[in-house]
Amino acid sequence: MVALMVGVGLFSVLALLMLAGLVLLYNALVRLRNTVRNAWSQIDVQLKRRADLIPNLVKTVQGYAGHESETLVQVTQARDYAGKQRSPAGRMEAEGLLSQALVNLMAVSERYPELKADQNFRELQEELTSTENRIAFARQFYNDSVMTYHNMRESFPSNMIAGAFSFQEEPLWRLAATDAAHTAPVVAFGEASRTPNGQ
Repeated sequence: MVALMVGVGLFSVLALLMLAGLVLLYNALVRLRNTVRNAWSQIDVQLKRRADLIPNLVKTVQGYAGHESETLVQVTQARDYAGKQRSPAGRMEAEGLLSQALVNLMAVSERYPELKADQNFRELQEELTSTENRIAFARQFYNDSVMTYHNMRESFPSNMIAGAFSFQEEPLWRLAATDAAHTAPVVAFGEASRTPNGQ
């Protein structure tokens, strides 16, 4: 009888330990998923800030380089397209297109010394540069958060909890081949710097 009670007691302790371990793993997954969501929100704030700067930037460039309408329309359309995307993957792709359109717009501004000298344009350019730096930092934090979450989600035994409670994979923010970060400037002494595509 004593052996049975000891056996039942040990089984109960083991069951409680296993349950406590499962609860801890579940809670850790929830915390990591929430960190990823928070990191995405931080990116979203910076992307909104950039989107708010674009109309003034386009208007200023238009005042000096109105005949560059194709580039101006491209920036406006890319901004509108990015604003309509709701999924992280769609937003990432659209923001990459917008970044490339902004690179093209800045390349156009290089051809207009009066525009480059305009105080309003310089302030907008500084704001945009600051915002791009914040986006890069937020994107790095987001990717680090996603990697930590994925490591936990895919490791044993937490992968069983993740599967049972539908902890979904989150996309990493990868730079598209057309993204501005992949477009290195070409520097030639005696000439204005331009991007590899000649702009």
